[in-house]
Amino acid sequence: MIIIDENVDQVLIDRLDSQNFEIFSIRENHPGISDGEVIEIAKSKKGFLITEDKDFGELVFSHDIRDCSVILLRYGKQDYVDMIKNLLKVLEKYYQRPGHYFITITKNQIRIKKL
Repeated sequence: MIIIDENVDQVLIDRLDSQNFEIFSIRENHPGISDGEVIEIAKSKKGFLITEDKDFGELVFSHDIRDCSVILLRYGKQDYVDMIKNLLKVLEKYYQRPGHYFITITKNQIRIKKL
């Protein structure tokens, strides 16, 4: 399952849905909850959390969270098409793979850290 943080653009959610990923939207189901609560949902659903909020990096690493995967999207709106291509590439490779990761995706780079 892919958990989509409430700051992620609806166009991205629609694209993932069109690729037949199982989606859980924080915006639709639990708007306004804390980042910690979002992490707990991702852990309970054993899913990948997709966010644009840099605070999740600090949360995951400072609290040594290892049982949740996070994909942090960092891009300018003009780079949207390249970012979606990179995101789909990452999901194809890591979505069903065992283990947990913190993955940062930019227009030109994909950084992967195993948790």
